[in-house]
Amino acid sequence: MRAPDTILPLTTEALGFAHGGQPILHDVSLTIEAGPPSVIIGPNGAGKSVLLRLLHGLLAPSAGRIHWSGIADPRPRQAMVFQRPVLLRRSVLANTTYPLGLAGLARGERDARARAALELVGLAALADRPARTLSVGEQQRLALGRAAALRPEILFLDEPCASLDPAATQAVEAIIAQLSAAGTKIVMTTHDLAQARRLAGEALFLHRGRLLEQSPAAQFFAHPATPEAAAFLAGALVW
Repeated sequence: MRAPDTILPLTTEALGFAHGGQPILHDVSLTIEAGPPSVIIGPNGAGKSVLLRLLHGLLAPSAGRIHWSGIADPRPRQAMVFQRPVLLRRSVLANTTYPLGLAGLARGERDARARAALELVGLAALADRPARTLSVGEQQRLALGRAAALRPEILFLDEPCASLDPAATQAVEAIIAQLSAAGTKIVMTTHDLAQARRLAGEALFLHRGRLLEQSPAAQFFAHPATPEAAAFLAGALVW
């Protein structure tokens, strides 16, 4: 049986998550479609990172369900990059080829894909350098390249620029924009509203573990539909 052409849309129904008896997410229902980046924003503690981990399958929901279109196991067609990338004690190139080997690609294709990904993220000249000697910004670009080499249909990014200076942030944003333009669906969290304005095709606003808004970014930033979102965008402390 031929694999479906797409795993999107991704939908959740009444999704909930609790840890140690403490509820973190409540009744989150959403739909993620193909297209420009979906950016999840909200105050600290709103549940942004937890939601991303649930969607990626790193956590199991305490309530509700997650559904991918036309496929039971979406893992081979998605990837995730964390705020602090975990790098192997290997070269930059070997870090990039390693997950391709796990995916079953032949050696020649692994090398070709890895080198193309390193070119994309501006690290081709550093292919033989030990990955852990890279700067923080270079490490994050390597993490993006490693994920991009897998050619995922959907890429989850958890605060990918939180620890970066402005120049490194600009470089990472440019890579994200390239991946999105090439057809990869980006779903990311950020605490940086300016970054959300630059990258988002749609905005998802979380507050106290609930999804209060999901709308086109231009509409959300110009006319938020809830007082909580309006206060957050105005810079007020929202808890």
